[in-house]
Amino acid sequence: MSTQESPVPINHVGVEAYTIPTDGPESDGTLEWDSTTLVLVHINAGGASGIGYTYAGIATAALIREKLAPLLHGSDALAINARWQDMVRTIRNMGRPGISSMAIAAVDNALWDLKAKLLNVSLAALLGSTRRAIPVYGSGGFTSYASERLQEQLGSWARGGMQMVKMKIGREPERDLARVREAREAIGTETQLFVDANGAYTRKQALAMAQQFAEYGVSWFEEPVSSDDLAGLHLLRERGPGGMAISAGEYGYDLPYFRRMLEAQAVDVLQADATRCAGITGFLGAAALCEAFGIPLSSHCAPALHLPLCCAARPAIHLEYFYDHARIEQMLFDGAITPDNGKLAPDLSRPGLGIEFKRQDARCYEV
Repeated sequence: MSTQESPVPINHVGVEAYTIPTDGPESDGTLEWDSTTLVLVHINAGGASGIGYTYAGIATAALIREKLAPLLHGSDALAINARWQDMVRTIRNMGRPGISSMAIAAVDNALWDLKAKLLNVSLAALLGSTRRAIPVYGSGGFTSYASERLQEQLGSWARGGMQMVKMKIGREPERDLARVREAREAIGTETQLFVDANGAYTRKQALAMAQQFAEYGVSWFEEPVSSDDLAGLHLLRERGPGGMAISAGEYGYDLPYFRRMLEAQAVDVLQADATRCAGITGFLGAAALCEAFGIPLSSHCAPALHLPLCCAARPAIHLEYFYDHARIEQMLFDGAITPDNGKLAPDLSRPGLGIEFKRQDARCYEV
């Protein structure tokens, strides 16, 4: 009987957490931070080891260790849908949004990496590639940045071949128009400029700002109002400037969340995050919803993880190359790929996600 047909029992599930300081103070429209915590899962079965991760608090690691790891031990590593259902049932009384879904995500991502490694294929090939490479947009431009760093960061991405860059707004609305102007000066006229308010504006405020941003060619307005305000997002989508896409979805932890957002006609582009929406399995479900509703899909953060997913998902149009996570992945994962002329392409010669964790390099950050 072939490996594909035989149960492959899981014999170990491990989890660690690492807190990595940022290279300077960072903030957006509604949050400030100076570090990022990576929760890493490794699962062994059949002589192979898969890794998966999420960017979350250390409580996520505790939930995996106490609830999910014992559940998985001895079960079939290849039956990912069954393992996913087992985990969802187990956290029923804890609630799906938040920590529970991020814990499931880290484990589910590791299971997919493991399955591809057991079959000795890249995850992109296992999922079935739609495209060889996916365009990326450089994402940073934090509200904590001085004008010089804002322009240097966005300008370097544009000069490096990225056709799209994104900046944060909303912390000081009175400064936002000037910062958008500075960003446009730095990237020139050929690069698309995206803005992300992280829900900082009111409806009327966001609508007024959108009209002003349009003068500088802003073509993407992310979370102009809270992503929970579906009526507000719909208002912006209906009454905002032509050519400016309204996007949201990064706080989606389950498929009903994405369905409600799409049914409300709240976004031009849906965002999904496989470190939050219960993993690769959840992300593929979000992609199916997008296809059913005729709405494009973009991934949120964690570029190394989302690369094979966005090369496979038919509705995907681009991938967020988020500065914090790209920096961490370059530091701590062997095989993390950098953009080439504004695109990322998976290395199909490397099985699974194509990355391996550099545990020795990460030891100093372990919680």
